[in-house]
Amino acid sequence: MTEEQRRLEDARAGAPWRLWGPYLAERAWGTVREDYGAEGDAWGYLPHDHARSRTFRWNEDGLLGICDEGQRLCFALSLWNGRDPFLKERFFGLTGPEGNHGEDAKDYWFFLDNLPTHSYMRALYKYPQRRFPYEQLLDESRRRTRDDPEFELLDTGVFDGNRYWDLTVEYAKAGVDDVLCRVTVANHGPDAAELHLLPTLWFRNNWSWAQHGAHPSLSMVPEGAASGCLQVLADHHTLGRYHWTCEGGPEMLFTDNESNTERLFGSPNTTPYVKDAFHRRVVDGAVDAVNAARTGSKAAAWYRLAVPAGEERVVRMRLSAHMYTPPQEAWNGFDAVFAARMAEADAFHATLLAPEASADERLVQRQALAGLLWSKQFYHYDVHRWLAGDAGQPPPPDERWGGRNHAWLHLNNHDVISMPDTWEYPWYASWDLAFHCIPLALVDPDFAKDQLVLLLREWYMHPNGQLPAYEWAFGDVNPPVHAWAALRVYQIERRARGDGDVKFLERVFHKLLINFTWWVNRKDAEGRNVFQGGFLGLDNIGLFNRSEPLPGGGSLDQSDGTSWMAMYCLNMLAIALELAANDDCYEDVATKFLEHFFHIAHAINDRPATLGDEGVDLWDNEDDFYYDLLHLGGEQQYLRVRSMVGMIPLLAVQPVEAGVLERLPGFRARLEWFLANRPDLVGDAAAITRAGEMDRRLFAVVSESRLRAVLRRMLDETEFLSPYGLRSVSRWHADHPYRLDLGGQAYEVRYEPAESRSGLFGGNSNWRGPVWFPINFLIIEALQKFDWYYGPNFTVECPVGSGRMLTLWEVSVELSRRLIALFIRHEGRRPVFGGTTRFQDDPLWRDLIPFHEYFHGDNGAGLGASHQTGWTALVAKLLQQSGVPSVT
Repeated sequence: MTEEQRRLEDARAGAPWRLWGPYLAERAWGTVREDYGAEGDAWGYLPHDHARSRTFRWNEDGLLGICDEGQRLCFALSLWNGRDPFLKERFFGLTGPEGNHGEDAKDYWFFLDNLPTHSYMRALYKYPQRRFPYEQLLDESRRRTRDDPEFELLDTGVFDGNRYWDLTVEYAKAGVDDVLCRVTVANHGPDAAELHLLPTLWFRNNWSWAQHGAHPSLSMVPEGAASGCLQVLADHHTLGRYHWTCEGGPEMLFTDNESNTERLFGSPNTTPYVKDAFHRRVVDGAVDAVNAARTGSKAAAWYRLAVPAGEERVVRMRLSAHMYTPPQEAWNGFDAVFAARMAEADAFHATLLAPEASADERLVQRQALAGLLWSKQFYHYDVHRWLAGDAGQPPPPDERWGGRNHAWLHLNNHDVISMPDTWEYPWYASWDLAFHCIPLALVDPDFAKDQLVLLLREWYMHPNGQLPAYEWAFGDVNPPVHAWAALRVYQIERRARGDGDVKFLERVFHKLLINFTWWVNRKDAEGRNVFQGGFLGLDNIGLFNRSEPLPGGGSLDQSDGTSWMAMYCLNMLAIALELAANDDCYEDVATKFLEHFFHIAHAINDRPATLGDEGVDLWDNEDDFYYDLLHLGGEQQYLRVRSMVGMIPLLAVQPVEAGVLERLPGFRARLEWFLANRPDLVGDAAAITRAGEMDRRLFAVVSESRLRAVLRRMLDETEFLSPYGLRSVSRWHADHPYRLDLGGQAYEVRYEPAESRSGLFGGNSNWRGPVWFPINFLIIEALQKFDWYYGPNFTVECPVGSGRMLTLWEVSVELSRRLIALFIRHEGRRPVFGGTTRFQDDPLWRDLIPFHEYFHGDNGAGLGASHQTGWTALVAKLLQQSGVPSVT
């Protein structure tokens, strides 16, 4: 057991090792929570220009910072290169309306290391020495169209001549409430340069909203100035007292975390010392902007670092519940703690890959997990209070009671949650979170389980059983993957520890019964076991927005919606069978999901007129593929878009071991009754009537013949199979776009391997060609399950036309290899970097790996959000399981 694993065991026993972590968001401006306007314009209500002057209501942000798990006390870096118009306190990016492909971060930062208890963390920011080109980025991006590439920070030339700073921030814990910080500033430019470094400590403003009567304070500790270090006392009524010790003799600045209403709105300030005081003091030279008494709720240590070309400087700080007297004792053992935690991080990560893994594979996995762990953020949102407003504040417009999230009055979140992206998506999304929990289970299964339980709690889940989608529209519908994630986390932990957390599985299962009922009641409108659901996380994959009424009326039978529900049935069936090993009452529940699965599988594959149904199944015999089915004006037609929608039926698959049926006679009897008495239903559930490898049985929507047909398209490099995984839309549509005239309007889907050319769902994501990790990962697991049943005699040609015959397990390994190849350096290049020469060739950039939201369908270049080490961190699991001969 490594030292980090011991800390995790201590945390399980109650030690608060997770009290401090990277829970400070990279962006709090431009969020739904901070929008109090009548129009629902979240990007415009509190823009980037207001962020430095306006107090945030719900949560704080900062540059590579930390906070406690309740975000009472925050710490982050502020910077000034002597040329920018204001301090760099947060990363910059374009809003949804400003970017030619939606919101887009325009800074370069990288998460390099992290441990589950955050006992060691490391990140890097590249800060230009020239004036940051805010206006150029805005103007050029507004000029470009959706057909143009995005205008990136490197394109401005601001890094030419290597005139930039590398700022490496590291954190190490000497104890649960003793956090050490080391900032290394490296000048990569050809000339000596000066950097103003302002590490900043502040309290989140709760007092302005009348939540708490007590007012926390920061104050200067008189002792220490003569000893070469300075100390600030942070006093909070629930967090207690902390002491912030800063090495050297920086000028200490104090102000209050209060809005500068004079700058923002032209109205008098309520306090002479406001949030943006440090900008005025450092950039404008206004000495009276800060509190000369050196007290307040926000403090900074102002270091002026003159660094020769090619050299670096190091600044050390310590935030501790222990007071060091004299303050210079804070440095006793400081460097030894860092050395120990770094060695412990090496030892911990070494356990996650096989010894034969390459150094580059280890680098990729470590940075993927680092990004995932850095993406844990404090999230606060009380919808009722947000709609009603706060005492002492102007009342929000009445229109909001009928606007965004008005039906989610019960929702009251105040937790640390795994976010999809630290800047572009600083809010949770339920189906993203399910995928995050898979790689999280490798390193911190307790946190992964807590996350899955959290979204099922009564202050998240709607009273009707729906899970919240994301803050832009909690009522949107994401694919029901929560049960799958819970089962996989259970299996991953069981494999690692030797036993599974049955209590967790049972706890999740009971809440998911409510959610499953919501799906059946709300998304199977006609009771035909054919489900709708809207866009279902796939954004613009369809001809039109499937979450809105269809153009010209009518209805849509969704191949993916129905298949997701078949998968949900099988996930719940698998959980019930696992629980039935300890409590035979669950056999009855397993039978319920068995029957429901048979009905859904039948609806997808065969709905004959003899049963009174005028429709046809979702399998198109002409194309040998699954499609959505449009009903309009008494007629129906397949929407023949070859997309991921047609491959999602593969995900509804579950092998069952022979021993399970022997141990559960009640379930086996019910299964045998169905086989004997309802051949009309079970005939569509693939291979359930015959035993496979090791006498296993198989529940699956897709039969053996249809599986082969789908795989012929999926493994064809002229269609779905790219060098880097499966495309979301077939490449065949590049020359053969699908068109449909509907309601007097023409709709079209063509293969678009890069960014989206439409504004559907904001235009910042594209499911019409690129490679996405979540569905690829599920397909890999589905193939492994099919192989578990069919065995080595079931082979397919991969790629199609190659003459190479592979088992389904080998196909899953091949797909994994292609996805991993996105990030691995081969012949001097990493595909994820695309054509960006600086990233491909520069030794200071080429091993800093961004984990993008999605990837170019042909060349693998990273696209969309650039820090999506939420679900793209699944690559860490793919690397871990490479060559492991087991689906669990």
